[in-house]
Amino acid sequence: MREVTLRGGGFDGADGAGEGGQQLQRQLKSRHVQMMSIGGVIGTGLFLGTANALRNGGPLGLLLGYGVLGTVCWAIMVSLGEMIAHLPIPGGHITLAGRFVDEAFSLAMGYNYWTVVLPAELNAAAVLISYWNNSQNPAVWITLCLVVAVAINFGGTRVYGELEFWFASIKVITIVGLIILGIILDCGGGPNHEPIGFRYWKNPGAFRQYLGIEGHMGRFLGFWAVLIQAGFSFIGTEITAIAAGEAKNPKRNLPKAIKRVYIRICLFYIIGCFIIGLLVKSTDERLSLSTGTAASSPFVIAITDSGIRVLPSIINAALLSSAWSAASSDLYTSSRSLYGLSLKGNAPKICARVNSWGLPWVSVLVGTAFSLLSYMSAGAAKAGEVFGWFANMTSVCGLITWAGIAFTYIRFFNGLRAQGIQRTNETLVYRAPLQPYAA
Repeated sequence: MREVTLRGGGFDGADGAGEGGQQLQRQLKSRHVQMMSIGGVIGTGLFLGTANALRNGGPLGLLLGYGVLGTVCWAIMVSLGEMIAHLPIPGGHITLAGRFVDEAFSLAMGYNYWTVVLPAELNAAAVLISYWNNSQNPAVWITLCLVVAVAINFGGTRVYGELEFWFASIKVITIVGLIILGIILDCGGGPNHEPIGFRYWKNPGAFRQYLGIEGHMGRFLGFWAVLIQAGFSFIGTEITAIAAGEAKNPKRNLPKAIKRVYIRICLFYIIGCFIIGLLVKSTDERLSLSTGTAASSPFVIAITDSGIRVLPSIINAALLSSAWSAASSDLYTSSRSLYGLSLKGNAPKICARVNSWGLPWVSVLVGTAFSLLSYMSAGAAKAGEVFGWFANMTSVCGLITWAGIAFTYIRFFNGLRAQGIQRTNETLVYRAPLQPYAA
C-alpha cells in the first residue's frame, strides 16, 4: 500500500511546478470557490436537457432519475471533498488517482474526463440563440460563444473567478425565480388564471413508455434514459476539486464549498425537476431538441403556454448566460486536467507551460482545439441533435470518472487504516459522512 502523506499537499515539485519553473497561482477567493460550487455548472443540463428527460421518462421518471443521480453525486462529492481538502493539489481527482491508485489509472481517468463536455455546451448555446434567429447557421453562434469562453480563460484565473462568480449569481437568481414563477403558474396565477396542479401526472401519466415499449419494461427504460440525461446535468461538480490548486486558503474554503453541494442538488435540480413535471406534459411535441431551437426548453414552454409574452425572451437570455458560464467552466476544467496530466508525464511536457500570471496557456489552447468538434452541427445535423450526442457521451464519460473517484477514495480510506491513522479532526480537515459506504 502506497504511503498516505498527511502533511503538506501544496505545490511541491512534481505536484505543482510547470514547464519552465512557473506554476499555477492561488488567485481564487473564498467567494469565488463558494459560488462555483453552488452555481458553477448549473447550465444547459437543467435548463435545456430536461426536455428530453421529461419526454422519455415522464414527470415522475424525471424526478426519480434526478433524485437518484443527485444522491450519487452527493456521495461522490463528499468522498472527493475529503481527499482534496487534505491534499489541494493541481489536477484534482486525476492527480489523486495517480497518488492513491496507479499512474495508469490516473492517465485513463484524465483523458476520459476532459474531451467532450465543452462541445456540448457550445451546441447548447447555439440552440438557445436560435430562439431569436433560427435561419442563421449554428456555426456563427458557436464561434461567438467559443470566443467568449476562450477570452475569459485567457484572462487568467482571477478574471475567470470573478466573471464566474457573477455568471453563477445570475444562474442562481434565474433558477430560484423560475421555481417561484412555476409555483405561481401551477396554482393559476398566470395571465390565463388556469390552475394546473397535478393534471399532467394523471394525463398522460407519471411515466412514459419508452420507445413505445409497453408495461414495466417501457417505464423502466424511460427512467434509465433519464438517468443518462441527469448524468450530463450533474457532471462538472468536480470543478471544486480541479480548482483546488488555485484556491486561496484551500483547507478552509474547500470544505465549506463541499458541504454546500446538497444545496445545488436539492434546491436547484430536485425542486426544479418537480416544477417542470407539473407545468409541461411529457407528450408535448415541442420537447424534442431535434427541432434545434430553445423553444424546446420546458421553462420556455411553460411560460409561453401561460400567456406571458415578453418573459420567454428574458428567460432565454438568462439561460444563454448560463451556457456561456458552463462553456468557460468546461474549458477551465479541461485545461487544468491536461495540465495535471502533463505534470505527471501523462501528456506532452509542453502542456505544463505556465505564463508569469499562472495561466497554463498551452493546455487552454489544446482544450480550445477539441472544442472545434462542436462545429458538427454546421452540417446537416441540427444543433439540438448534436447537443444530444455530446450530452450522452459526456454522461457516460462522467459516470466512469465518478466510479474512478469512488475507487480512489476507497484506496485512500484503506491506506489510512493500514497505517493506523484515525480519521479525526486532527488528521483530516474535512471528514466525509457515511464512509466508506458512501464511496
